[in-house]
Amino acid sequence: MKEFVKNMETLKLELHFEKSEYMALTEKQKSDLKSGYLWSNKGSCWVSRCKEPNLYWAKKTAEELGFTDGGKVGERLSFAEQIERQTERAEARAERYETYADNAEARAKTLQADLNSMRGDIAFFTQPIIAGHAGSAAFARRREKMFKRHEKGFEEYKKSEYYQERAETARATATNEKLKNALYLDNRIKECNKTLKAIQKNLVEYEDRLWQVQQGKILKYYSGEIVTIESLENRIEEQLDRYEAEQDKLYFFEDCYNKLDKPAFSKDNIKVGYIIEIERGYGKCEVISTGTVNIIYRILDGGAKGMTGQTPYAGIKAIIEATEIKKVKPDIENPYKEGDILTLNSFGSSRAYVAYQVIKATEKSVQMQEIYIVDGVPQANQFKTGSKPELKKIVKSKYNDSVGVCYEDRQMQKYTA
Repeated sequence: MKEFVKNMETLKLELHFEKSEYMALTEKQKSDLKSGYLWSNKGSCWVSRCKEPNLYWAKKTAEELGFTDGGKVGERLSFAEQIERQTERAEARAERYETYADNAEARAKTLQADLNSMRGDIAFFTQPIIAGHAGSAAFARRREKMFKRHEKGFEEYKKSEYYQERAETARATATNEKLKNALYLDNRIKECNKTLKAIQKNLVEYEDRLWQVQQGKILKYYSGEIVTIESLENRIEEQLDRYEAEQDKLYFFEDCYNKLDKPAFSKDNIKVGYIIEIERGYGKCEVISTGTVNIIYRILDGGAKGMTGQTPYAGIKAIIEATEIKKVKPDIENPYKEGDILTLNSFGSSRAYVAYQVIKATEKSVQMQEIYIVDGVPQANQFKTGSKPELKKIVKSKYNDSVGVCYEDRQMQKYTA
């Protein structure tokens, strides 16, 4: 019986079968196989293109080809061991590409050597070809071959540059510079925590389904297949295995983050008005707002001067100037009156896709109700069926000095016909 196995070292599926069995497959089956798997000379098997946790389609393809689950082989590597293997492969890849680059450059020099040796010989390049003269025709053929070899030499130089770039990329991977970047590590830590919560949610759901099935309730998957105790137990085991691996990854990134030689920034030591440098390299930036997790900054230098952005505290590289600006609550004047129409427009367009009409205005807020839109034009006093008045506060944008009503995290625009 044909079986697929999950290699715990690579976290990929493997299909082991004879060449005669492959030749017996239909063209469609071969196409399906190649869409989800690659042949590995090293393992003498077909290896899935994707790895855990994205093995659904690879597993489905294997089952459609007549393979059954053969379990697992090997042992799961710790995340630190996985990084070490990636580093070793990247170093080997860099050396290989550097060799390719050197060989291409050597070929280029060889190809261009003949023509380069004629530099300074004006007669060689300007000598006319005499029709019907055997010696002249032979010279023309020789010179043309030299020109063609010279052109091929440029192609080899291009190959050399390409391989040098690939080698630099591989070297950057091998040095693991990203593991010294606080913003990168902070993002990975957040991703790990998010994944762990999702796995916990899955486990609760599977445990609940398992209890229902054990009580005799019949459940079905989306495909219509009946949910069995065995399938749920397998899923629970798989999720527990993933949880352990994700925790290992989280501990690895947290350890790297704690080893960084940089101060820990937070709302306690970053204040509005501080001039800072961030990891994204925009030069000097002014802190204009601080939150629990992120800050909002305004760029003070370069072509992006005046633009604002957001970054977590881990994205702060250094404090340049620590002068706090005490936030004073601004006096906000309501710019709207009864009857005004407020809209949200498509980016780069004057066509509205959301429109509200102000039905009451106070000093600090407006009461507004949604109206119909025809061909991008708001219809005054034509209130949408089922819509109800909504109360919105007048607020000042945290990104600029504009004052107005926010809807879907965007500031609404006053409509003018």
